[in-house]
Parts: sequence; C-alpha cells; structure tokens
Amino acid sequence: MNYRLAPFIANVVLVLSMALLGVIGAFFGGTAGLRHAESVLHLTQADWQVDDSAGFSTPPLKQDSSALPATWKQVELPLALPIALLRQAESAKASDSAATTRTTWVRLSTRDLPPSPGPLALYGIRIKTDGTIAVYVNGQLVQRAQPSGPLWNSTRTPLWVPLDHSADSTPPREILLRLEHTQSAQVALSSLWIGPADALRGRYGMRQWLQQELPAMLSAAFMAVGVFALFVWFRRRDETGYLLFFNLSATSFMRGLHFYVAQPVANDWFAWLTVNSLFWLVMVVHFFLRQLHGRRLKWLSRGVVLATAAIGIVTMPGLDLVANTPQVTPLIYAVAALMGIAVCLVGGVSAWRRSNEGRLVAVGIGICVLLGITDWLLQNNFISPEGWYLGAYTNAVTFSVFGALMYRRYVQAIGAVEQLNASLAERLRAREAELEASHRKLRDIERLQTISDERQRLMQDMHDGLGSSLISAIRSVEGGGMSDDKVSQILKSCLDDLKLTLDSLEPVEADLLLLLATLRYRLEPRLEGTGVSLRWEVQELPALAWLDPSSALHILRIVQESISNVLRHTRATEIRVGTSMAGAGVQVTIEDNGQGFDVQRAMSGNAPMASGRGLQNQRRRALAIRGTVSWESRSTGTKFVLWLPLDRDALVT
Repeated sequence: MNYRLAPFIANVVLVLSMALLGVIGAFFGGTAGLRHAESVLHLTQADWQVDDSAGFSTPPLKQDSSALPATWKQVELPLALPIALLRQAESAKASDSAATTRTTWVRLSTRDLPPSPGPLALYGIRIKTDGTIAVYVNGQLVQRAQPSGPLWNSTRTPLWVPLDHSADSTPPREILLRLEHTQSAQVALSSLWIGPADALRGRYGMRQWLQQELPAMLSAAFMAVGVFALFVWFRRRDETGYLLFFNLSATSFMRGLHFYVAQPVANDWFAWLTVNSLFWLVMVVHFFLRQLHGRRLKWLSRGVVLATAAIGIVTMPGLDLVANTPQVTPLIYAVAALMGIAVCLVGGVSAWRRSNEGRLVAVGIGICVLLGITDWLLQNNFISPEGWYLGAYTNAVTFSVFGALMYRRYVQAIGAVEQLNASLAERLRAREAELEASHRKLRDIERLQTISDERQRLMQDMHDGLGSSLISAIRSVEGGGMSDDKVSQILKSCLDDLKLTLDSLEPVEADLLLLLATLRYRLEPRLEGTGVSLRWEVQELPALAWLDPSSALHILRIVQESISNVLRHTRATEIRVGTSMAGAGVQVTIEDNGQGFDVQRAMSGNAPMASGRGLQNQRRRALAIRGTVSWESRSTGTKFVLWLPLDRDALVT
C-alpha cells in the first residue's frame, strides 16, 4: 500500500475502534443499570420563576426555595425559554432599566423517589443558558458549572450531578436549579432523571459520547488527514486539491471547537472564531467544487469571498460593529445557511454533467446544510431541547465525502501509474524486439561479411601461393624445360599449400599448440625417407585470443617456410621445434644442425635462396599479425624464432 493512503486508513480504523469501544461501554453500563431501573425517578414537572439582576454573580453556598419570592409557576419539562414563558414574565413584571441579566429558578420535588442503597445522581440531557449553572439539593450547593460569568458549552454537555454527599446525609427532597443568563438568551431545560448512579451512568455516557466525544474523534481524524494532505502539497505544489483538503479539515476543526475545549474561554473571540469558521468552510467547499466541475463562476466566487470577509469584519471583537447577541447570531447563521445552499445548488448543477465527484460533494454539502438547519432550530428552541445536535456530525459527513474523493484520486493515480508502467513495458518489449531484429540483421550481415572476407583471403592466398606455383609448373611443362621430378616437387608443394590453407580453417580455440600440431601432422609424412628427424619440444602456452583463421594461416606459412628452407638449403639431419614464454608473448623456435647461411646476404637478395623472397615473406606475414621473426645462423646450424604477442590490441595501443 502506498504511504499516502496509510494515514487515512489509520484514522478511520481509530475512529471505528473508539466508536466500537464506546458502544460496548455504554451497553455494559446500561446493562448494569437495568438492575436499578425501577429506582429511577423521571422528573417532568417543575416550578419556575425568573428574577432580574445587574450582572452575573457567584452562586451562594446555600439556597432554599422558601427564601425566594412566592411567585412560582408550574411548568412541564422539557421547557424552552423565553419563547413563551419569559414573555409572560415580562408582561407581568416591568423590567428594570439597570438589569442586564436574569436568574431563572427551577424547583423539582423528589419526594416520590424510591429508596436506593447506593449513591444517587441527577442526569439531564441538556441545560441551555449563557450564564452560570448551580444545583442545590435540600438547600445545599452540590455543583456549579462555573464560578461566575458566561458559560459557552452548556448546550452540548449533558448534566451529571453526583448526589452521594448531601449535607445532612438525608435523601434529597427538593432540587433547586439556578440558571443565570442574559435577558435575551433563549434558555431551555430538558426533563431530568434522578436515581442510582449505576442506573443513569449508561444514559449519560451514551449521550456524552455521541454528542461530544465521537464528533471530537471524527474531527481530530479529519484534521490529521488534512495535515498529511498539507505535507503532500508541500511536495506537489501543482496539486491544489491537497491544499484545499487541508483548509477544509482546518476550518471543520475550528467549527467544532466546542467539542475539544473543556475549559471556559474568552467568549467574544471564541464565538467569532466558531461562527466565521462556518463561512470559511463554505468558501473552501465552493473552491473545491469549482476545481471539480472546472467552471470559474466569477460572480458566485466573488459573492462568497465578499460575504465571508464582510461577516468576519462586522463580527470581529473590538470593532463593535455588530454585538454577539442571541438576536444577531441566528441571523448570521441564516446567512451562512443561504450561502451554503447557493454553493450547493450552483456547484451541484455545474457538476451534474461534468463531474461525478462534484455531484457527490454537492450531495454531501446538502446533507451538512440540513444537519445545520436542525441545529439552528434546536438552538433557537423551535424543537425540543431533548433533541440531538446533528450538526456535530457535519465533520463526519465532510470527512467521508472528501476522504472518498481523495481515496478515489489516489486509486486513479495508482491506476494511471500502473497503466503507464504497462505502456512503458509494452514499448520496452517492442523496442527490445526491434533491437533483437536489428542485432539479428547485423549478425547476418557480419556473418556474410566474414564469409566474404574469408573467401577473399583464401582466394588471395591461393592466388599468391598455389596459383603462382601451378602457373609456373604449367609454363615449364609446356616449354619442355622441366623434368618430371621437378614438376612432381612443384605439384607436391602446391598440394602442401592447399592442405595448409585448409588446416588454417580448423577450429583451434586460440590454442597455438593445437595449430602447430596440425602442421606436424602434415610434415611428418613428408620428412619420412629424407633422412631428417623432427624433434618436437613444446610446452604449455596461454591462449591467444586473437588467433583467427587468417592469423593461423600466417603462422602456418611462416613455420612451413622456415622448415622448407631447412630441407632445401641447409643439408640438416635434425630439426627441433620448440615453444616458450618470452616477455609479453610467446615464441616458436625452429633449430637445425645444417651448414647455415649468411642472413644479411640472403635478406639483400644476393644468396641462392630464391633471392631472399622466402625470408621477406616470413617477415611480412609476421608484421601482419603484430609479431616478429629473427634468424641466428652459424656453421653448425640455424635458429629461427617467431615471437607472437599475448594481447595484440594492447600492443597496438
């Protein structure tokens, strides 16, 4: 598997593993709680009242409902404020001009709680407010979500309050919730459950895992793959899709900061970042779609960029152009929804006939828009506060869609590489076939050339040796000036030349001794009856790589000429043929015990030895094969030496 796909698969496996572990944990937690299910009390009735205040304050350590004004009103849980109830309170009570916040009190009776031997817990799906949350049991503060000031993450965090350490160790009779919020905040409270902690922990864990932990894991996996895509883009700058994928993962990660940050942060900048990241996300998706369908869509691109920049500027803390209020924020989200719908529709239509990938992205963005609309309805109390924030899974949808695109591109790239490799292999095979055919033709041409050269050489040798001897014999016979013995000698010499030429064609495998052995085989019958003995004193020699038929014929003629001179002119009774190493070559030595001759005179042409033509021919043939010949003649005999190089090419260089 290619290294580019490994992070994607690793993160998917991680997410699925964590999801499986969470489901298993929740299942076993719920199974353990079934034993105490009959001890759980579901609270769906409550009393409610609201007070104005000058700002957020620290909840007191003790607070009894009897100390509050007797203006309680009965409500059904879940309740959503201020859609109905806060407006009733405003009509019944004049607002104080100095008031900036409100405190909503919710009183719940637990007198019907069945007895339980173990520790108790209070569980609620959601408490939505933008201020502090305090829980009192029997008048004693048991939990507060924050000491004072705005609370930014309550809508996505289920309520879980252990009740095993009450002040007087008596069963809870009354639970009092203190919710601080701004005057225009849309407060909501789900129904509550009280009972054994073991019975409620499964519900709380499942809600916490599905609403916060799983979206956080999906976003983290998306971000990890995005960082990997960024590093790929660093090496492949022309592949802008990897850069867009990183921007997509980064903006999606910032959009879901609610799921990663556990501690309160600066509310203004946090709100600005999370709100504007939604616009950045839509803008990145638009450019991704534009890359897929190939249309520039200048008017839509300019509109998306201008809207994103304008929202970012007007909502920036410090400029105070638009305050971050519950009335303004929904309008901003509505603008984001409209922009997302426009990008989805235009991009989908543009990609419908041009790119299947564009259709997939358009469908994915449409799903994300629908999930965002459900969140907007839940955030503004149009649906029950016990619902789900489905927008938490937009990162999962985006991750799946664009991850599928990147995976598809990866597979296509691998397929293109494989196809290219196959094409190159096919071209290589074709080229090899062409080269093989070319080499075959060259070998055929070389063979024909060799045959032609060998034919030419044989013809030349036969013309110079055998042909010339035959012509001389024919002329002598026709003129009547040659005896039968002389004619017989000439014909035998011609026959020897012919045999010598044929012997040079025998394969000797660069072995000089084998070549000389063929000459010995030809000479011994000729020496019989002449009174001349032949002593063969040779030793092992290295191979001569350059010993081809042409060179072999030169060597045979040189040696034959030397032995013929001994037989014709020296009156020797013994001929010794030997071989040995000599420097960077080998040498062939031929010695006799004859009367000797004057070498200088013979070379000058003044001797009776055919005017020295035989010696000159020997020297010429030796030079042709990069060898040398030398003679040393005394009254007691003559020594002839033929020296041959081991490496003829090196000698030439």
